[in-house]
Amino acid sequence: MTATRVPEASPEGRSRRGLLAWLALGVAGAVLALASSGRTWATVALGGGAGVARAAPVPLTGGEIVPVLSPLALAALAAVVAVLATRGVWRGLVGAVLGLIGLALAGAVAGGVASSPRLISLAEERTTVTGADTAAVAHTWAWPAAAVAGGVLLLVAGVLAVARGARWPGMSERYDRPGRGSGGSAPASEGRAGRPAERSLWDALDRGVDPTEGDADGRDRRL
Repeated sequence: MTATRVPEASPEGRSRRGLLAWLALGVAGAVLALASSGRTWATVALGGGAGVARAAPVPLTGGEIVPVLSPLALAALAAVVAVLATRGVWRGLVGAVLGLIGLALAGAVAGGVASSPRLISLAEERTTVTGADTAAVAHTWAWPAAAVAGGVLLLVAGVLAVARGARWPGMSERYDRPGRGSGGSAPASEGRAGRPAERSLWDALDRGVDPTEGDADGRDRRL
């Protein structure tokens, strides 16, 4: 029984699959951060002593706790598209920017949820209760963790774009003519094939034969 040999993928196919995997990684990171910005990250219950009314628990979303979360996520999506549209040094620069966005996003989330006094201050701005001297903060850690994970994914995507971006195809390559290089010149074989035909055309004209007309026996004279 003979084993079936699986054909190896071409370098172009591997680079295209690598680009698609990277694209999924970058988009997933940005979408995670963007989706978590509208979710509740913490609930603050304000209370006080005698004669002070207790306020209802105040839910705080990720966008309220970390105001830069949504702008950074949108900037990351724009950077992902820019990586697809650029080549060479520019692709590496955009990849570096994408990695910095991911790092800033993860750092902003970690700092925002860790600051309980700031969360209490945000909750007080949304209530009419005055004189509260106690507060309890209940965290919902799933969505902040998702946002941090999104930032880490963006950081990894940026590093990969810097390290391997030069091997990936660009968006404009689908419009290139087959057989043409990056300079747009025709292949050498095409030029060599065209010269004999051109010489035969001039030889026919020297003999007084019109190459556009048929021969006497009715056959077309084609060069």
